[in-house]
Amino acid sequence: MSGSGRADRWVSRHLPVPLSGCAIRPRGRLGLLAVATFMSSLALVQPVLAQTAATRPETSMSTYPPDIDPTSGFRLPLPRREDLDEAGKRTFDRGNTPGANIAGLRGPAGVQLYSPKTTEHLSAINRYLRFEAGFTPRIREIAILATAREMDSQFEWVAHEPEALKEGVPASLIDVIRFRRSTEGLDPTEARVIELARELWHDHKVKPETFAALKAVYGPHKLIDLVLLMGAYASTAGLLTAVDVQLPPGKVPLLPIP
Repeated sequence: MSGSGRADRWVSRHLPVPLSGCAIRPRGRLGLLAVATFMSSLALVQPVLAQTAATRPETSMSTYPPDIDPTSGFRLPLPRREDLDEAGKRTFDRGNTPGANIAGLRGPAGVQLYSPKTTEHLSAINRYLRFEAGFTPRIREIAILATAREMDSQFEWVAHEPEALKEGVPASLIDVIRFRRSTEGLDPTEARVIELARELWHDHKVKPETFAALKAVYGPHKLIDLVLLMGAYASTAGLLTAVDVQLPPGKVPLLPIP
């Protein structure tokens, strides 16, 4: 029997079915050595991967801090609809409507029930900035994620990372924001949007070249709308921080915050 025939018989006997049936077949002793090395590495890696998956933190009400209301998920109880005035009832109904917002009443909408007269105004502004100011969904979600990252807003990030992926933001770009990596090599406009958020919320000083580059792309009016969009989410991040809004049960933290 030839060397390659013996190799095929060894593969069929010793490798798992998915690998023994694959199109790439080892040939001769060098091929067998490569397969053996690969399988040894896989045996070492698999327990680590299994342990990582098993220990990945998942939010549950039992892990909430003691000052968190288990129903609302933050430091204040969720007001009952019947106890609210007309503005409050409208806010409650809007927040409780499926699809009206990402988090329902277990998020900013629930907190805003304590200030219902501001909610309708804020909702109108946010609706304009998100959907009517002329930004593509991709740029909008990059701006929101970059702001959430610089504000260390776990709740906003967990709510918007799936939205960003749905709108076509690549996972590699999301990781640039998540891990505060260099924007070198990104689309120039997307890179400048990320840098604007970093300079606004981390450095507290916007570089002239960042401002000039974005003004050249969007013009002065739309650039100010971009800053206002980021500001709206920075404001929400502050609100969530004040009342320590927790992730809903079952949600996994996605930001590397100590």
